[in-house]
Amino acid sequence: MAEPRDDMTPFEAVTFFFDAVADQVGLDDQTHAVLAGTYREIRVQIALRRDNGSVETLYGYRVQHNGARGPYKGGVRYHPHADLEEVRALAALMTWKTALVDVPFGGAKGGISVDPTSLSMTERERMTRRFMGQVSYIVGVNRDIMAPDMNTNAQTMAWMMDAYGQRVGHTPAIVTGKPVALGGSLGREAATGRGVVMVLDELMRDDNRQPSEQTLAIQGFGNVGSWTARLASEQGYRIVAVSDVGGAITSSAGLDIEHLVAHARESGSVVDFPGSEPLDPDELLTLDVDVLIPAALGEVITKSNADRVRARYIIEAANNPTTPVADRMLADAGVTIVPDILANAGGVTVSYFEWTQNIQQFSWDESRVNDELGRHMRSAYRQVRDYADAQGCDLRHSAFAIAVQRVADAAHLRGYV
Repeated sequence: MAEPRDDMTPFEAVTFFFDAVADQVGLDDQTHAVLAGTYREIRVQIALRRDNGSVETLYGYRVQHNGARGPYKGGVRYHPHADLEEVRALAALMTWKTALVDVPFGGAKGGISVDPTSLSMTERERMTRRFMGQVSYIVGVNRDIMAPDMNTNAQTMAWMMDAYGQRVGHTPAIVTGKPVALGGSLGREAATGRGVVMVLDELMRDDNRQPSEQTLAIQGFGNVGSWTARLASEQGYRIVAVSDVGGAITSSAGLDIEHLVAHARESGSVVDFPGSEPLDPDELLTLDVDVLIPAALGEVITKSNADRVRARYIIEAANNPTTPVADRMLADAGVTIVPDILANAGGVTVSYFEWTQNIQQFSWDESRVNDELGRHMRSAYRQVRDYADAQGCDLRHSAFAIAVQRVADAAHLRGYV
């Protein structure tokens, strides 16, 4: 196996994990070349008219990685650092994620390089509609379905759905993560966080650990982090530290998550929560806790801090939060990592349920959504754990091996390679 490098780009990092299992699953050179690359990548120019009448030039991206198992599927993020390299890596992760949880999608991702906090609501809407218009010819209900991601939400999806619908007619299945009133699925908002906690529960059960005895630190308190905290707290886990873009807080006695969610909603940040102490955000990753849950940006656990991580378990609620070098260091140190393509797959799983409901024009109640989510997440976890035990590998290699094999099988059956 090749040695990871410190200077890998995000796509090189994802490809490193893919390459690590290619021989294990018996990929021939032709199949390897097809699955390692992307099918289509586009960059579009967005001329955004600001509220003051000026025009700002932005750039947006959509990458379709692999569609052997079904329509491309993946979110759209608005972030200053969104670029083709990052979006390409996230699209590849979506291919492996959808295959691992066995939903009939391929992998894609999109983004616009912009600071969304600098935009008014009307500017954000104009930008969103312009972006959808420019990528609309490569998306479709059976071709490529978008969803929310970092700094996008149900309202963003409503604008996208409407923009697409103005061209081809009412098409709710063109995006997932929509408002329930427009065909969105019950349970979608909490789905990623709920999936994280479901996998955490399974891991604790396997290792004979009680939730009430486990301390958690969660980096990120957006949709995924806050729902993870909320649902983990309900299961009895003690959340002792959280962070967001404003800063980090800690409490050895455990944070009152219900009140913290309300505080963050009202003040815009978790900082200054009554009963907590301020914490250097970088220190959150190296706190002496049982479980560390990175739920924010990618590449936050690196060679520079991996040797100071004291958590026994890492649950990757964020995409690509651990670099290959750090992953190797942590594995050697005996840290159990539940990889992103398993841990945060709850969102795309319920997106599949939403897409299915839209196509059938029949809605499910929330209990059915959550029950089906649990079935998919627990089954995927069990398969990953059993494969790892049988092959003597870690959970990341196990997850990638299962996913890559499924995509390769589909590509061969279709005659791609």
